Amino acid sequence: MKLKPFAFAVMALAFGAARAEGLSPIEQKIVAEVKAHSAQGLELLERSVNINSGTMNHEGVRAVGKLFDEQFTALGFATRWADMPASMQRAGHLIATREGKQGKRLLLIGHLDTVFEKDSQVQLWQRKGDRVRGQGVNDMKGGDVIIVEALRALHRLGALDNTTITVVFSGDEENAGDPIEISRADMVSAAKRSDIALAFEGTVRNKEGKDTGTIGRRASSSWELKVTGKQGHSSGIFTESAGYGAVYEAARIVDGFRQQVIEPDLTFSPGLIVGGTDTTVNALGTVAQVAGKSNVIARTATVEGDLRYLSYEQRDRAHAKMKAIVAQNLPGTSASISFHDAYPPMSPTAGNLAVLKVYSQASKDAGLGEIPALPPGQRGAGDVQFVAPLIDSLDGLGAVGNGSHSPDEDLEIASIERATIRTAILLYRLTR
Repeated sequence: MKLKPFAFAVMALAFGAARAEGLSPIEQKIVAEVKAHSAQGLELLERSVNINSGTMNHEGVRAVGKLFDEQFTALGFATRWADMPASMQRAGHLIATREGKQGKRLLLIGHLDTVFEKDSQVQLWQRKGDRVRGQGVNDMKGGDVIIVEALRALHRLGALDNTTITVVFSGDEENAGDPIEISRADMVSAAKRSDIALAFEGTVRNKEGKDTGTIGRRASSSWELKVTGKQGHSSGIFTESAGYGAVYEAARIVDGFRQQVIEPDLTFSPGLIVGGTDTTVNALGTVAQVAGKSNVIARTATVEGDLRYLSYEQRDRAHAKMKAIVAQNLPGTSASISFHDAYPPMSPTAGNLAVLKVYSQASKDAGLGEIPALPPGQRGAGDVQFVAPLIDSLDGLGAVGNGSHSPDEDLEIASIERATIRTAILLYRLTR
């Protein structure tokens, strides 16, 4: 069941008071275990990165899943592979569980896939001093390793005994399988049996250079604008009989969005636009064909766009404003807009902030500094958003790096140990 934010905030403050003078003896041992085995964590990261696991490389995703399955099995977790229907063309997910009656029930979220498909020319693993470059090294195999190594430190000290922890490593976070109701069913089901969700996408540093925690992430959705005008000779454009044509109407609408729909944490981006005598766009909204002439008034236009919002109330306001703009047609034109939701919003809540306070206190007690909240508008979509409406959640617990999704994706090696220490202490405190 979902914790009441106020009750959980009180719990967070209690943790803070109890640990204000530093780590307990057992927590000091946890930190020592993490530090003593940091090299093992880096080796596990290298092994995972050296397996290409682009979302559509199902064999590679399963191979990385097998590697992590072995780690969880050794830690006393029961593991299973959740296959997806063949029609969805996704590899499936790794799920690891252990059952107990002590402390909060935790859901830990990672993902096995990367954006680098099997034919990618990006180098797998390349270490340069205190940094590592490679496919998915930061997004998010580094975060997966942090989960494993934090649990391993607790396991060595018997601190996992009698705890309830579920780990879900999805195989399609970078390109979620459709329908979402199936591809995220196991994750949502796990959330309904948990009290708190912790997700390990990369840690983002703020402008002061501090590691942050993510208490909110914007939803990912799309929109499609279809416009129709009167085809005719270009010399007649702007007249009452010919009207303005589909391209001018599309331009008016898109610019109307820019001028009238702006508000904090809301973005809308037209990513594809075509207009002419005839236009067609594929079902994914990624490829278009167009035919037309400079002396013919455009008869059709299509715009495919992205919409990001932080709450459903903000979404509804944006939809209403956009529909109103679409309805104010130029003479001789008509237009319609449709919306498609994908990732739900992770709205910043008091409960999420309370989890961050516990995490920040753990970091301070370990001598690693406080963890402020990252402004929610600075993060895109992630798997945690499918469970955040159900339980208090925190994301951004992973490694620190740069260039995610690019050939320059890298990771700061020291951030693995730092995040693992924070995570291990957090898990210990939440499960007491």
